[in-house]
Amino acid sequence: MDNGAICRIFGRGSALGTAVLTATVLLTLAGPGSGTAEAAALCPGRKVRTLPFSTGDVRVYKSRGYLCAVTFAKRPGTRKQMSVSVQARGSRPVRDSGRYTHHAGPVTVHAGHRCVWIKGAVGSGSVSSGWILC
Repeated sequence: MDNGAICRIFGRGSALGTAVLTATVLLTLAGPGSGTAEAAALCPGRKVRTLPFSTGDVRVYKSRGYLCAVTFAKRPGTRKQMSVSVQARGSRPVRDSGRYTHHAGPVTVHAGHRCVWIKGAVGSGSVSSGWILC
């Protein structure tokens, strides 16, 4: 879809049209299997940690006191049990789990300057960070 088609659909100068075009370009440039651009699109801020494990990884982003995490499967495509959890010290964990083909999350918590505990799983593989980013 070209820029002209986007403008015809959403109107010239439309913020929505520009956002759709930008997202399309980013996903096209990322290509299949490139989770870095996808994770950045799902979570605002800068990447502060990647927690790898045998069947995937958890990518953690931070912005203005908020922490966001997404679990990605190493081999996307078939539905499998996936989960991601983020807990700021002194608060309850925020979780997403289910049978997904590509990723679980994103989940976001307000961590401020508190330590966080991050967990992620894909199938039989998992990771648990312990208290980090203190």
